[in-house]
Amino acid sequence: MNAEIIAVGSELLTPYRQDSNSLFLTEKLNQLGVEVAFKTIVGDRRAHIEGAVKLALERADLVISIGGLGPTEDDLTRESVAAALQRGLRRDPAISGELYARFARRRLKMPENNLRQADVLEGAEILPNPNGTAPGQWLECGSPEARQVVVLLPGPPNEMIPMFENHCMERLRALVPALFIATRVLKVALVPESQLDAQVAPIYSKAKKVETTILAAPGEVQLHLRARADSQAVAEKLVEELADKLEDELEDAVYSRSGESLEQIAGYYLQMRGATIAVAESCTGGLVAERLTRVSGSSRYFRGGVVAYADDLKSAFLDVPKKTLDAHGAVSREVAVALAEGVRKRAGSTLGVGITGIAGPTGGSSEKPVGLVFHALADGRKTEVVERTFPGDRDKIRWQASQQALDMVRRKLM
Repeated sequence: MNAEIIAVGSELLTPYRQDSNSLFLTEKLNQLGVEVAFKTIVGDRRAHIEGAVKLALERADLVISIGGLGPTEDDLTRESVAAALQRGLRRDPAISGELYARFARRRLKMPENNLRQADVLEGAEILPNPNGTAPGQWLECGSPEARQVVVLLPGPPNEMIPMFENHCMERLRALVPALFIATRVLKVALVPESQLDAQVAPIYSKAKKVETTILAAPGEVQLHLRARADSQAVAEKLVEELADKLEDELEDAVYSRSGESLEQIAGYYLQMRGATIAVAESCTGGLVAERLTRVSGSSRYFRGGVVAYADDLKSAFLDVPKKTLDAHGAVSREVAVALAEGVRKRAGSTLGVGITGIAGPTGGSSEKPVGLVFHALADGRKTEVVERTFPGDRDKIRWQASQQALDMVRRKLM
């Protein structure tokens, strides 16, 4: 069974409101083995909603609409779906009575337009809504060999979510053949998406029973693997075998295959090695320290950090020689080394991280452009330095720099 979700509401076509309901529904449908093939957002126009429903019925076994079930003139889902299905609407007396009683309990006179919420598609079952006034509707149509299901759900999440969980999940489970889903997420830091895909496409393209999706984010690429099978064991085996092949190809570029963040993995290795860490940051403004301390239990390995923007503070707090700053400038390989070694000595930690760079949008030059960042990692014997020029705006540059620093720690301790 495949599905299409139609989110109804002109507000969803503005910059001010997002359709989060479809994310919830997609997760629940995937758990049942139902693939969401299409998602549509449509404004509050009857012709547009009717057209969207007709198109969905041509390409999906399950059509779920969200929103447009309220009492106002722009709540047009019921009428639009009825027109698309060429079915009439009947006014349900039980719903009408409950609407009148609801207003009476509040000692209010009910506007007549509220009765529109009692209009039900011919042949549809009513889905109770104890959290609001708009009931949902469930309609099965077509033949037993080509059955289609149309579901109308209210838009507010506090109404839609319990209605779907309490009244739709079991109905769908009875209709959908039992399928089990297994997933893996391989995370790779600081490898361009195109380069990664060129390397692994020959592998995942041969795994016909596993769906592979590549998602790119600043400083990271994720390989999402998903398999569906008649048993959980078979589904797990399919994704595990492909994950193993991909990791063999990518080697230590893969830092996680179970969804962990880079700061979690760095903390894991720090604990495993019995090591501690301190950080000295300039352009990242404490972001590396913040990420390390997001992880519960980080006090076991995180000694502390210093954010030193001004050159005199780099010297006063971290013992960066003034002559080094004068000779090479604050954004330089030499200063990154001095920051890493200085914070390690001051904190008495196993490792010291030093970061200095130009996050922009101003401050760059032809010799030192915006995005140039030096990362240093000191262990008391050897200090490693990585020079990178990151693309993007200020926030992306700072994030990618923090990724690079944490990945250096991970690789050092692997």
